[in-house]
Amino acid sequence: MTTPDQLAARFEEHRPHLRAVAYRMLGSLAEAEDAVQEGWLRLSRADAGEVGNLGGWLTTVVGRVCLDMLRSRKSRREDPFGDFAPEPILSRPGGVDPEQEALLTDSVGLALLVVLETLSPAERLAFVLHDMFGLSFEAIAPIVDRSTAAARQLASRARRRVQETVVTPDPDLARQREVVDAFLAAARGGDFEALVSVLDPGIVMRIDGPIAALVGPETIASRAIMFAGGPDRVAVPLLVNGVAGMLSVDDGKPFTLMAYTVVDGKVVAIDAISDPARLAALDLAFLDL
Repeated sequence: MTTPDQLAARFEEHRPHLRAVAYRMLGSLAEAEDAVQEGWLRLSRADAGEVGNLGGWLTTVVGRVCLDMLRSRKSRREDPFGDFAPEPILSRPGGVDPEQEALLTDSVGLALLVVLETLSPAERLAFVLHDMFGLSFEAIAPIVDRSTAAARQLASRARRRVQETVVTPDPDLARQREVVDAFLAAARGGDFEALVSVLDPGIVMRIDGPIAALVGPETIASRAIMFAGGPDRVAVPLLVNGVAGMLSVDDGKPFTLMAYTVVDGKVVAIDAISDPARLAALDLAFLDL
């Protein structure tokens, strides 16, 4: 018979995996923790002796909890354009902290999370659990109350949306940083041509989520120069979900957070957070602002 302490220890072994599942499903660290905790509560009330594959059982349970949370989130929205924007994971420029590694495997950048937010809850669950964590469609089908074939189709639709929108950044963080530094220097110097030269022709800049977006190097270069700011505004380098990013600080206060997707030496996407409430909620203690 499994004692409560033994059950808790077994659950803790799976916690990093469950947090990773929930973060991809919800795009929020706080909500991911809530979903994982609900998974523990359901396990503590279940007959653990009847659970053969604890990891698979917990993944299914947390997936179902996340699905309910996503459906509740969407049903509460009064403004159809007030889409939820994902919460970034911030790290020092030198690398991702060890406890963040499980959350950020498979290049879970803001760009991917933004696209996942445009999917239906069922599509998101099918894609995340199958494509990212290898859960079978036979296991996914009862979670979304669909047939196995329908669950496979949900993931297929989601996969097409992701493949059409999300690109994989260059793996060399040093090279990413060089390109981002060139972008910042050109913006600060008001050098329009130099700024355009580091931007991909198809660049997209998403601001505070999936709705507001700018497209094209000329449009984005003009905006970057306009908002480069004066001498009191400084650019603090950091990693945003594992890619080169920058926090713009004005008079000691966060002004804009940006994550840059760099491919073949060009910036192909910028995901920006400028909403004061979202900036205020960021954990920036490690920057010593």
